[in-house]
Amino acid sequence: MGTARNLLNAQPVVMTSQTVFTELYECHYAAVYRTALRVTGNPADAEDVLQTVFLRILNQGGRLDPAQMPEAYFRRAAANAAVDLIRRRVAHAETQLDDASPHAAKETTELLKERLRRAIAALEQSDGIMFLLRYVEGLSNGELAEMFGQEKNNIAVRLHRIRQTLMAEMER
Repeated sequence: MGTARNLLNAQPVVMTSQTVFTELYECHYAAVYRTALRVTGNPADAEDVLQTVFLRILNQGGRLDPAQMPEAYFRRAAANAAVDLIRRRVAHAETQLDDASPHAAKETTELLKERLRRAIAALEQSDGIMFLLRYVEGLSNGELAEMFGQEKNNIAVRLHRIRQTLMAEMER
C-alpha cells in the first residue's frame, strides 16, 4: 500500500502508447466497476463511474506512471467518482422517500439503501470515501491508515464518528 503514498510523490511520465492505457484498463476495470456498483447500487451508474475514472486518467495527459497505480488507487478513484455522481443526483432530483409504500419489503430495502447513499453523499468527501473503502470494499484500518497517511487508531476513531454521523442522518 506504500505505492498509494508514492503516487503523490511520483514524477509524471508519459503514457507512450494506447497499449499501456489498454493494459491499465484491462487490469483494473473490474475493481472500478465493482466498487462503483456497490456504492451506487445501479449498473448504469457504475458504468458511468467506470468511464469517468478512466477518462480522468486519460485527461492527465499521460503524466501518471501506471506502475504507481495499484488496485487500491482505482478503488478509491471509483468511490470518489461514485460519491460525486450520487451528490449530483441528490442535488438535481429529490425523491420523496416519505411517500413510498411501507408494506413492500423490497421497496423498503431499496429506500433504506437510497437513504444510506444520500447520507454518505452528505458526508465530507474524505469521510465518505473512507467509510466506503472500509465497509464496502473491506479494506482494513491498517490499509486505510497507510492510504490516508494517518495512525491506525485515528482511523478507528474517525470511522466510529462517521458511523455515528450516518446513524444520526438515517434517523431523521
